Amino acid sequence: MFWGKSVSFTPKTDIPSLEGKVILVTGGGNGIGKQCILEFARHSPSRIWLAARNLEKAREAVGDIQKEVPDAAIEVVELDLTSLESVKAAAARVLAESDRLDVLLLNAGVMAIPAAVTKDGYEVQFGTNHVGHALLTKLLVPLLDKTAKGPGSDFDSLKTTGEEMFTYARYGQSKLANILFIRQLAKEYPQFTAAAVHPGVVNTNLFHAATDTPAILRIFLPLTSYVLTTIETGAKNSLWASVAEGVKSGEYYEPVGIPGKASAYGKNDELAKSSEKPTVHEPIVRKLHVRVKKTPYVKDSLIGQSTFITLSDAPESKPCRGLWVIPTSSR
Repeated sequence: MFWGKSVSFTPKTDIPSLEGKVILVTGGGNGIGKQCILEFARHSPSRIWLAARNLEKAREAVGDIQKEVPDAAIEVVELDLTSLESVKAAAARVLAESDRLDVLLLNAGVMAIPAAVTKDGYEVQFGTNHVGHALLTKLLVPLLDKTAKGPGSDFDSLKTTGEEMFTYARYGQSKLANILFIRQLAKEYPQFTAAAVHPGVVNTNLFHAATDTPAILRIFLPLTSYVLTTIETGAKNSLWASVAEGVKSGEYYEPVGIPGKASAYGKNDELAKSSEKPTVHEPIVRKLHVRVKKTPYVKDSLIGQSTFITLSDAPESKPCRGLWVIPTSSR
């Protein structure tokens, strides 16, 4: 499925010391998010924010991680990406309790769920995978910027269930938005390194929660565990992008560290452009809605993309690292 020479990357040895760093991971209660938190925790960051909708599962995940890394400093923050009020509340808590943010890893997402809208009226896959993360990033940009320099949005379109579209087309729409958002974010904020990453086709709960998958395909779901990538392997591209040298801001990477694979849509600067900040303003949203509806399947809808933003310890004059809608840790 993925072509190109993969970068060799072993989290336990290739992630540098994260001492003094603060990291936030969305969807950290299970799957790739949980695995990334575990791997980050092995390298002694001062704090990891585990953002999740289900607080019970989040706390269970913290317990599991602390069995392997007893001194892991993990804080749970409630985050429901289908509610912009919840996003604002989560951001407010992080801003109030943290004086820096080195890595923002936007990992949470849904796939192939039944047609619906979020609490704010957006098509649920677009709202969860893109709108919520875009707003979270916008609200945390001041803290990211402060870290890079130191030692409310208007969403009026895509407010339908999108039920006339195939469920994977709706998913693809949200993933294409992720890639375009990172592309524009990199231009608007050169002090960050922003990148979109694909973990591979990984054996996580994403597949089992994809209840709107056509029945003919669901028949094969029990067999997926034999052919899909493990969570440990699936986390590598996210972890690599958060700490490696040479990550190009605005780029989309397939696992591990393979650039240049986005489709023509994912490289379209006109499509990525917004009249204001690169969050989800009207021009980009309208264009996405029209273009993706005409393209039921786009290469950028490959399962499980994540976005990151990472900061580095480089001086102000040198761009700092960051990945996508999910800021990653300082280099």
